[in-house]
Amino acid sequence: MQLKDKVAIVTGGASGLGRATVERLFAEGARVAIFDLNEEQGKSLASTLGAGAMACTVNVTDDDSIAAGIEQVMQQFGAIHICVNCAGRGGGATKTLGKGGRFPMKLFRDVININLVGTFSVLSQAAEKMAANEPGKDGERGVIINTSSIAAYDGQKGQVAYAASKGGLISLTLPVARDLAYYGIRIVTIAPGVFETPLLGVMAPEVKQGLARDIPFPARLGAVTEFALLAQHVVENIYLNGETIRLDAALRMS
Repeated sequence: MQLKDKVAIVTGGASGLGRATVERLFAEGARVAIFDLNEEQGKSLASTLGAGAMACTVNVTDDDSIAAGIEQVMQQFGAIHICVNCAGRGGGATKTLGKGGRFPMKLFRDVININLVGTFSVLSQAAEKMAANEPGKDGERGVIINTSSIAAYDGQKGQVAYAASKGGLISLTLPVARDLAYYGIRIVTIAPGVFETPLLGVMAPEVKQGLARDIPFPARLGAVTEFALLAQHVVENIYLNGETIRLDAALRMS
């Protein structure tokens, strides 16, 4: 799918991986809707980009909030061709059983609800709109990109909720690809390694250096622009479907 004049929604689009993706898709000619809970950051980015960008205050754990955001996009841009899900949260460094007791079930449910359930709600509602698009010359109507994590494969101590939520995204990729093939809608999941995002912004430089030390090559944290570049390629390469791509410089977490 060529990006020019297509319409994309990006959840978590006001910062980090989502913001870089918004900027990349917009620069390549797409109209972009920024879905984010942070209304101020979302509107600021949309204003910076100008015509062809819009911000919607969306809570991905609320089906009605998602539906309202999608309706805003349909009213302003008339269609949805691309959905990139970057909204999510960390799981807290909490063990299944530790000195403080058991893993709190409220935290477990919250992480699953945001990272897994929220992502599925967004992609399913977006797919419903994509199915109404006029197909391209090879029958394509839409592209969905989800953001997992290498924690889905290499979850570390204290990552049980986060790893479970991100593993769920990998597991649903192929069934969703099969479900949506009839409509000409593709889905690909990206599993990033350790990236330079606001989540890591509070870490001391020596801590970041320690994280980078275990990365084979290049031995540094990933740049958000590299995630965005892969997202662009997924959109443009029609033969990518039903797959999860690790973007981690060969890192395997111990």
